[in-house]
Amino acid sequence: MIELQNDNLVVTFPEVHPEARLTISPMRTLRIPDNDKEYPLPPGFSRFPMHHIDDYANRIPEGWLEKGGVLMPMYQSEALWLNFSTDRIDRNDECYPFAIKIGTGKVNAVSGYPWTECLSKFREKIQQDSAPRGSSNRHAPVQQNYVVAPDQPWLDGYSIGSGVIRQFVAIPFGSGISVEKQITGEEAVGGLQVEIFPMKRSCFDERWPEKTRDYVVRGMLRYSITPPACKAKRESSMSLVPGGRMRQEIYADPYGLDEWDLTASSRCFVHLVNSMQWQQITGERPPHEPFDAATYTEAGLPWFDYYDADRLILKGSSNLSKLKSMKNSEVGDGDNLETIPGSDQIVQLRPRGQRRSSRIREY
Repeated sequence: MIELQNDNLVVTFPEVHPEARLTISPMRTLRIPDNDKEYPLPPGFSRFPMHHIDDYANRIPEGWLEKGGVLMPMYQSEALWLNFSTDRIDRNDECYPFAIKIGTGKVNAVSGYPWTECLSKFREKIQQDSAPRGSSNRHAPVQQNYVVAPDQPWLDGYSIGSGVIRQFVAIPFGSGISVEKQITGEEAVGGLQVEIFPMKRSCFDERWPEKTRDYVVRGMLRYSITPPACKAKRESSMSLVPGGRMRQEIYADPYGLDEWDLTASSRCFVHLVNSMQWQQITGERPPHEPFDAATYTEAGLPWFDYYDADRLILKGSSNLSKLKSMKNSEVGDGDNLETIPGSDQIVQLRPRGQRRSSRIREY
């Protein structure tokens, strides 16, 4: 079951286990320059606002209603990242695990292949040693189409190589350069979609026996009143395209396909609309325009780095590494930050189970 709570997608599986609760938060952030340099992790300023599309049934295209889900506004060329959080269930910081698929349009953002209804992973033997960061010995010889929370704390973009992603950036639907168009040859869906699979109850109990607690759903469901507005047009929705290069590792599944409960998945479409369409549909003002990366850096504010030497990383998708990026579109790039932030501005975040700083900065 997926609920919208305070601009978070809260996914629960009480039929599987009372601890099976995951929160997915789309975060507003800086768009890093698309200049082939690799940048550290930008901050998250706040969550994107979201509303149930059912609240605006007479103001949106019929195709959106068939898919269900939520509405979310993005400015043209604005970037986002997805934050994954789970509740701690014991003093060792253990959390209920989830496999999460992320799609932009009809394309999987991790594997680079068209969206499928299942989890996939080549079952090759994986070996690991204490190799340093960047060593090929830490690469997992698998083609995985999902990430695993809480091991993967966030995802900022498309997996294009070992420890490198290209940022999720919004582009008008029909621009001809979205990932969906480049991979599948057509732009039919746009937006963003997520699908979540919990770990099987039997596997969880075997790995973490006798870890239970009372289950409480926090927050309140967020609903809205539909204001008078004219009918939205389909072509004003948004798609996603690869942006600048960022240092981020995508970790291999440490459990295996057999441990995920494929009978209990939940799926949600996030229909992206531009700022004008958001106001047209909901009657609400869109968020302020995103901060400029150069202004942010010149102010001496922090960027971030996250590295877990104990986990295997995926090699990245060859399909995604070949795609054209935002700078190849007619929309334009507009980057004006030519240098990477200094080392004194980069905050080192620590893996789960260790004390770590938050990447989210509220403005």
